[in-house]
Amino acid sequence: MGNRRWQPVREFGELEMAIMNVMWAGDGPYVVREVRERMDYERPVAYTTVMTVMNILHRKGVLHRDKVGRAWRYWPVEAREEHDARLMAEALRSGGDENLTMRRFLERVSDDEMKSLRSALLDASSRRLAVRYLPASRMTTLSGS
Repeated sequence: MGNRRWQPVREFGELEMAIMNVMWAGDGPYVVREVRERMDYERPVAYTTVMTVMNILHRKGVLHRDKVGRAWRYWPVEAREEHDARLMAEALRSGGDENLTMRRFLERVSDDEMKSLRSALLDASSRRLAVRYLPASRMTTLSGS
């Protein structure tokens, strides 16, 4: 707690989310035209609008890009799961009592989600112990490499 400043967790707008859904679901990188063709959005969106939003997502640090001919090719900076995990961690640490926030969160999860959380906690705990106590040569077998 202490002197941490509250910072809002960044969320995507509707159109940004539609674009990111395409980026995360596919095997890109994609040019704007390909993203526009794959988008599932309630109404038609102009090519220039998609291009503008993708440029904004690039400036926000959400998408990488490189130039191919006259077009830009885009791909996500992080996988959807990494993005979501980072947002969850930011929300937890954004201010207030972290323990109370965690308890309130746990009150809202389903039984199936609770089972998944238990499993994830056990996995994370095992990995931390392994990192702490196993020689580096054994770590590759634990990480699945």
